[in-house]
Amino acid sequence: MAYPKLQRGLKTRHLSMIALGGIIGSSYFLGTGYVLNQVGPAAFLAYILGGLISYLTLACLAELAVASPSQGSFVNSAARYISPSWACGVGWSYWFNWVIYIPSECIAGGLIMSSFIPEVPPYMWAMFFGAIITWINLSHVKAFGELEFWLSLVKIALLIGFCILAVLIFFGWIGSTTHEPIGTKYLFGEGGLFPNGLLVLFINMVILMANFQGSEIIGLTASESESPKKAIPSALQKVAIRIVGLYVIPTFLLVLILPWQEGSLHGSAFSLALKKYGLVHVAHIFSFLIITGSISSSNSGLYATIRTLLALCQRKMGPQVLTKVNEIGVPTYATVATVAAVWVLLLAAYLFPAPKFYAMLLATSGFTGTICWISICWAQLRFRHHYREKGIKLTYKVPFFPFLTHLSIWLQVGTLLVVLLEPELRAAFYFGAPAVIIPIVWYKLKHS
Repeated sequence: MAYPKLQRGLKTRHLSMIALGGIIGSSYFLGTGYVLNQVGPAAFLAYILGGLISYLTLACLAELAVASPSQGSFVNSAARYISPSWACGVGWSYWFNWVIYIPSECIAGGLIMSSFIPEVPPYMWAMFFGAIITWINLSHVKAFGELEFWLSLVKIALLIGFCILAVLIFFGWIGSTTHEPIGTKYLFGEGGLFPNGLLVLFINMVILMANFQGSEIIGLTASESESPKKAIPSALQKVAIRIVGLYVIPTFLLVLILPWQEGSLHGSAFSLALKKYGLVHVAHIFSFLIITGSISSSNSGLYATIRTLLALCQRKMGPQVLTKVNEIGVPTYATVATVAAVWVLLLAAYLFPAPKFYAMLLATSGFTGTICWISICWAQLRFRHHYREKGIKLTYKVPFFPFLTHLSIWLQVGTLLVVLLEPELRAAFYFGAPAVIIPIVWYKLKHS
């Protein structure tokens, strides 16, 4: 059966910023405080490890997407090169991953806004932000691309601004009465790099990986880019560079100027660092602008979720009614179904304390997102063997195959296994594992 085509209205600059929109959200601005508190100053090393995993996964996805820029790229690749039942499980897991992540971003925006206007509870702000991203994703795909481009630029400017201020603070040029450099007293002087032990870094990787998820959207956007063979590898290279510039460097500067004990999920560690050195007004502006991160990440996430659901249903892994694409290229019913699921969780925010509900959603999203990334690498591994047999020349290849593909897979498997060692994180396993297993069982029963 032939299905209506999605629009090809996204340019290379849109793809780069869409991927950044997914990976720079409140889970970075707020979640870094939690990682810092748990891991210690070595939090920046955790981001280096997360960045490595992210790059390797993106390289695998780029090879798949360039070879076959189909809708819902990694779902289709999983069905073709692993198994249809696994594709069903990982596809619905990915959909579930973003359905719970999007409300967490909206709730994070609500927590920030409630600090400015405490009379309005966080859940009402969360619903307001949810309404904004709903409207965006029902609009023309070019409108989505342009808005995501500019929202991501704001976040980049925000992090560059923090880096500049952090360097000035570190050397004692601002925020200090003695005008002496801070040195390494926060990096090594309060328990060292690993004050809580080395294992804690790996235990908390599942939380940290939620900060990176969204970068795989460059594969999902392949079907809507004007030149996938050029746009996807270009976007991959740019995102890899920006991961270092926008994750590792700001986090390293943060641990230089802020004691690890002061990190938490109750506020942005970046804003807390600025307040610590007397830059109160700047810190307030920084906190307010983080809201753009919540909106942008939710925007990218909803885009990816809808396209994944469309791909699942087109493969008869979901209701066929959801395959309808309207005259302007928007998958109408898949959008409505996804938005409805997101709104169920947004409404549930009324029933639970916002910080705890946010943390629970974030942990579960990190778990399910990691499963999807493992699937991307696994599919690329099988894909390469398939094409080697047929002697087809690939336009883009993962370097040092198969070593780097295996490295990515087993690093991520390790992050999932260590979750069971931490009682506070086991809930992510209890919710995340069924999100994969149940669709697999359903598909096998249906096609047995």
